[in-house]
Amino acid sequence: MFRFKSRAGCVWDPVSRRGTAENKKTKRQTTGTIVGKQTQTLDSPPERFVICAHGVCGFYQTPQEKHKDQGEKMSAGKLKSGGTKCRLHMVTWNVATAEPPEDVTSLLQLDVQPPTDLFVIGLQEVNSTPIRFISDLLVEDSWSHTFMDTLAPRGFIKVTSMRMQGLLLLVFAKQHHLPYIRHIQTTYTRTGIFGYWGNKGGVSVRFTFYGHTVCFLNCHLAAHMNYALQRVDEFEHILETQEFDNADTAHVLDHKAVFCFGDLNFRIADHGLHFLRSSINSGRLNLLWTKDQLTMMKKNEPFLQEFEEGPLNFKPTYKFDRNSDTYDTSSPKTWFGFNGKKRKPAWTDRILWRIKPKTLSSEDDEKTSVCTDDEQDEYPLVITQDKYNSDMSYGVSDHKPVTATFTLELRKYFDTPLVHISPIGVWSADQDALLNYTVQEDFMSSTWDWIGLYKVGFKNASDYETFVWVREKELPETNEVIEISVDKDEIPLISGQYVLGYFSTNMQSIIGLSANFQILESKRAVMEGLIPETINGLNK
Repeated sequence: MFRFKSRAGCVWDPVSRRGTAENKKTKRQTTGTIVGKQTQTLDSPPERFVICAHGVCGFYQTPQEKHKDQGEKMSAGKLKSGGTKCRLHMVTWNVATAEPPEDVTSLLQLDVQPPTDLFVIGLQEVNSTPIRFISDLLVEDSWSHTFMDTLAPRGFIKVTSMRMQGLLLLVFAKQHHLPYIRHIQTTYTRTGIFGYWGNKGGVSVRFTFYGHTVCFLNCHLAAHMNYALQRVDEFEHILETQEFDNADTAHVLDHKAVFCFGDLNFRIADHGLHFLRSSINSGRLNLLWTKDQLTMMKKNEPFLQEFEEGPLNFKPTYKFDRNSDTYDTSSPKTWFGFNGKKRKPAWTDRILWRIKPKTLSSEDDEKTSVCTDDEQDEYPLVITQDKYNSDMSYGVSDHKPVTATFTLELRKYFDTPLVHISPIGVWSADQDALLNYTVQEDFMSSTWDWIGLYKVGFKNASDYETFVWVREKELPETNEVIEISVDKDEIPLISGQYVLGYFSTNMQSIIGLSANFQILESKRAVMEGLIPETINGLNK
């Protein structure tokens, strides 16, 4: 990977570069509204509970009645016109310090239709021993590499990540979405061991997606059966104290859409171990729902009632013997004078979501949320959960991963990149190359911004072959065409498909991408022995 020298003559990596930037403040602010969301119910007879914002309520007697009702609610929640659908796939998994499995294809559901646009992956208990944690700060951890290596060949780029000890949050997007993911910020909150070590707490990522503000919060809350109230307090503390440097969305709950997930550690109260396992083995999960601590807490906690969750129509995801589908068979032990015992199965791993603001319409129930903002008809966003399940095929941890798939139907605030970039003429390492860029809309640009050359299939913003700084002395005017030269010594010698990307230091994101283009094989490649002079007897 090549690096250009800075204007001061030092070698810089622009992704990690920090300093005082000469900024050009934007004149536009993005605000928006939300309407509607589909009713979620269960799909297996006989009579089943519906988990709603106020706890467990409602019944469906037959699948036919359920599907009929769902169809009506779905129709009521659709955009009236001009909506774009995006598919979001989420994963939460307590990996219990294990190394990643060889294949995560099933976990990411890569071959489903319609194809996914965004992946959000939250892990807990990533190996964070002091030596391992320090090494991960220098080189990305093995889990991040596994997901990047799997997703990059399919055109997904890591947008950002956030790590706090054992908590890791990763966001990936299809390449063509990158210019419309802006204002990326991350933060964290420690709650475990008096808030110092960070073994418990929450990490979050916020950004705008086609102008709609979204926030993802990955949590690991207090463990053990008797700490349900402490878990609620920790969750509320994280939501209230996390702050972002944005006036309109300074806190998590200020965002239009919020997804909170992770090892929330809520257990199944009252029932004994034998009854729990018997209910699970017989498929009678409905007998356990009313004693799920999170469901019970929703009845008394107003802030929890704002969050939605799909039906718990999958087996509890904790606690398993590793590399098996068998719940905890460990023998009781004694630690520090306390009698140990087998862990009861529980739905510790959860994915919740919330939209803002939220009011209930007269025609819809608790699963349909409608915004009352004056702009609701101009830029709506509808969130529908399509799947909520666990993946029992993975056994490296004592938890099973939980996945959820959502459809985000939205009206875009904009569909033009802030910056247009394109290569000029033929590119090869035999001569200096040219590119031009044009700022198409005023934004908080900076002379620290840069343009990277990426090989198609790149993994993240720092995975460039080389880069050039934007114009040094002054910021460009809107619609002004700026031409920049790229030294031939920095251009790859071997032919391949590449793309140019404009990286905004202030937004911490790629806000402009060129079309894919070909870099030709250079004569220097033969001279330096990188390719043979003849192939199959023919003169190269």
